[in-house]
Amino acid sequence: MGIERLDADETDMQAPSAINETALVRKISWRIIPFVFILYIVSYLDRANIGYAALQMNKELALSSEAFGFVSGIFFIGYFLFEVPSNVMLNKYGARVWIARILLTWGAVAIVSAFVQNATQLYILRFSLGVSEAGFFPGIIVYLTYWFRAKELATTVALFTAAIPVSYIIGAPLSTWIMDNVHWLQWSGWRWMLVLEGAPALLGGVMCFLYLADRPKDAKWLKPEERDWLLAELEKDKKARPSVKHIGTFKVLASPKVLYLSFIYFVYQCGSLGVGYWMPQIIKGFSTNISHTEIGLIAMIPYIFATVVMVLWSRSSDRRSERRLHSAIPLAVAAAALFGAGMTTNPYVSISMISLSLAGLYAFKSPFWALPTLFLSRSSAAVSIAVINSIGNLGGFVGPFAIGYIKEQGGSSTTGLLFLSGLLFVSFLMTILIRIKEHVSEVSEVEAVPSSKNA
Repeated sequence: MGIERLDADETDMQAPSAINETALVRKISWRIIPFVFILYIVSYLDRANIGYAALQMNKELALSSEAFGFVSGIFFIGYFLFEVPSNVMLNKYGARVWIARILLTWGAVAIVSAFVQNATQLYILRFSLGVSEAGFFPGIIVYLTYWFRAKELATTVALFTAAIPVSYIIGAPLSTWIMDNVHWLQWSGWRWMLVLEGAPALLGGVMCFLYLADRPKDAKWLKPEERDWLLAELEKDKKARPSVKHIGTFKVLASPKVLYLSFIYFVYQCGSLGVGYWMPQIIKGFSTNISHTEIGLIAMIPYIFATVVMVLWSRSSDRRSERRLHSAIPLAVAAAALFGAGMTTNPYVSISMISLSLAGLYAFKSPFWALPTLFLSRSSAAVSIAVINSIGNLGGFVGPFAIGYIKEQGGSSTTGLLFLSGLLFVSFLMTILIRIKEHVSEVSEVEAVPSSKNA
């Protein structure tokens, strides 16, 4: 009987080793990543389809180049103002409830945008769309840290953020096809595009509430032993970062490292979104005989290339456990490629250069978002990542508006590309000079909620 008890004890002690780590990580990935991937595609469709709408909308609403640049960018003002408050609410109410709320709100605003009659109404609704969507991206990034260890984070984030170029791959032909072919009730194609591409966000909000589990302990789709193993691994990951510093929420805004990363992301977004919003009109300038659908098909090419490069580059970053150079090098490539695009008038060379620039811009994302995890804990990530993302996304206002202003002053969109190239070179220099120790044992925490010591 004593021998039987000893055998039972040994079996219990060996139970954790029965977990197939690779299979479990794959199981979690397949449960979470495809769903949030689809949600992010819907997100980018609803924020970026304004670039395709402009092919018809600018004439119908009498929008100048400068006004369109303002329409494209004002989204990010609302996004900036409400990003941090939104993520404070995410901490309070939980990811499942709050992300569902974000989806439902932005879906409603996106659909209402189809009814605008003038530039002022469009300004208000684009600002409201930014307010509604604020908190979604950093909320999902934080949510992923609840389920994945640091060593898997760059690849995980890459698989999620690959939704951005994929949204353009899908959105470019879809948006332009709707504009050319859907004119029900004597409505313009661009209006139907906003309605049809806004509706999936409403469905996504309901699905999010029903499908997601807030934390591993709430996941009924995991076996008890799988939950125990995952919680133990995440706790081990947390304890590997013992050197912590507790500061309050408002002090996050003054954290030198957070502000430094925010400015890098700000300059990056100037280039990335400046190219994204104006690409349909850049392609349209290649020929006077090109249709909207053909513009959409051509616009797919750079994003297909960017998606492949993005995933491969993030895997390289994870494999080498290196973030700084993997963030900096793509920025240098993007800066050089945008300069090349701005210096050529050949449409084939131009598309090749834009493809290379977008590959660099998207390859930058995953290693960059792994950088904050080197000095921020999971408990601080919701607010801290929100600060970086919200300040950085102001570049989404500056980039598109700058190109519109340059065009309005007698320049061209390609001249604007030279301006964006210079900005990306600045962000490359800032990234290459960053001083964050890439060892999990030497990181510090910026606490998201005030401790009693700081209260």
